[in-house]
Amino acid sequence: MSAYTYLQKGHFALLRKPVPHIVNSKDAIVRVTLSSICTSDLHIKHGSVPRAVPGITVGHEMVGVVEQVGREVANVKPGDRVTVNVETYCGECFFCKNGYVNNCEDQDGGWALGCRIDGGQACYVRVPHADMGLNRIPDNVTDEQALFVGDILATGYWAARISEIKEEDTVLIIGAGPTGVCTLLCVKLKNPCKIIVCEKSEERIAFIKRHYPDVMVVKPENCKDFVMQESAHGGADVVLEVAGADDTFRLAWECARPNAVVTVVALYDKPQVLPLPDMYGKNLTFKTGGVDGCDCEEILRLISEGKIDTTPLITHRFALDEIEEAYRVFENRLDGVIKVAVKEI
Repeated sequence: MSAYTYLQKGHFALLRKPVPHIVNSKDAIVRVTLSSICTSDLHIKHGSVPRAVPGITVGHEMVGVVEQVGREVANVKPGDRVTVNVETYCGECFFCKNGYVNNCEDQDGGWALGCRIDGGQACYVRVPHADMGLNRIPDNVTDEQALFVGDILATGYWAARISEIKEEDTVLIIGAGPTGVCTLLCVKLKNPCKIIVCEKSEERIAFIKRHYPDVMVVKPENCKDFVMQESAHGGADVVLEVAGADDTFRLAWECARPNAVVTVVALYDKPQVLPLPDMYGKNLTFKTGGVDGCDCEEILRLISEGKIDTTPLITHRFALDEIEEAYRVFENRLDGVIKVAVKEI
């Protein structure tokens, strides 16, 4: 089969590899019908993910059809259309039982697909712990509607869930990239009083204004003053940092009111400074780290009921044999791209 592969820092290639097979009785083999490219794939390409293993097939955003299951798999069967979770988790360890599936203690636990084991920018993928990592797609939900459930939409849902958002809150979201938009969609489910999105890209600002006219948008250079003006208590009640740029971490806590929650969703390329003397007395609560992607069934239900729609994010479509061009367009933000869909034929 064709598989897009991490060879070394700065170099991916579309190679021919064997079709994966069942290794463990809890595995499933999924025929990938649609995948996407994530910014985390670019982090691997640029050498920013030390645990990524050269030679692995990349890709962790995908949907497909179950082809084969191990003898201990009970929740899915061959022929089922499924989403694939970005995280592999056993469901049995301390962290899994407490909902912290990103920290699963299994050897393949956490973000493994497309990083430490072969991922889904290929025709087939082996999914360990399939009962945990696969969710059946409702019949009224298309592959494109479900494409982001296992990663960026799960991230947005998790971020909104842990941020303790109340209906009287002013919520600031920094970053209107794909994960930022997914976070926005999930924040909207909480019905806060005001939502402000901070973004510097004119194309992304136009996207937010076109699709979510009830959301206020501001550029970074005006963000702090705007948030103070629109907030009742000297800053936003909740800040979600989804941009991961050089100055967005500082912007996040500066725009937060005293005793606010600051949820850091972004994955940074560089260490960030926590200037405790500058923020002394603000009494902020920081929530950080990777997504705990254990809400995929609930997210699929919300999509099925028409409460979440991420299909506007898909601006470009490619076949698997065009994946080099898909990466070029996505990495360089060409032609107004937000997300790409790669169809495995």
